[in-house]
Amino acid sequence: MTKPEIDFHEGPAPTELVINDITVGDGPEAVAGGRVTVHYVGVDYETGEQFDASWDRGEPISFSLTQLIQGWKDGIPGMKVGGRRELICPPAMAYGESGGHRLAGRTLVFVIDLLQAN
Repeated sequence: MTKPEIDFHEGPAPTELVINDITVGDGPEAVAGGRVTVHYVGVDYETGEQFDASWDRGEPISFSLTQLIQGWKDGIPGMKVGGRRELICPPAMAYGESGGHRLAGRTLVFVIDLLQAN
């Protein structure tokens, strides 16, 4: 797999979590509270500007699904290894409506490649 390009989204930002499977995997399925290894790219919905990407660091990241923003906690379970999924996370499902995080109040778009699930 190669680093995905995230297309700019037209229109107003969604107010609910949006889950789009780009590629459906055929490996083990991620489960709520499980551990995953992913590659991802994150962009701001309104500007299309990238704010983070594991691809740019040259290695995937592993973590428990209990340690993430709500959009990932809700959006990754059910995904299968080998899959690529887009998540559009409104502020309430990302870093909150307001507060200290630099991405608070922003709708975020992630493209996630699931490399491992256990």
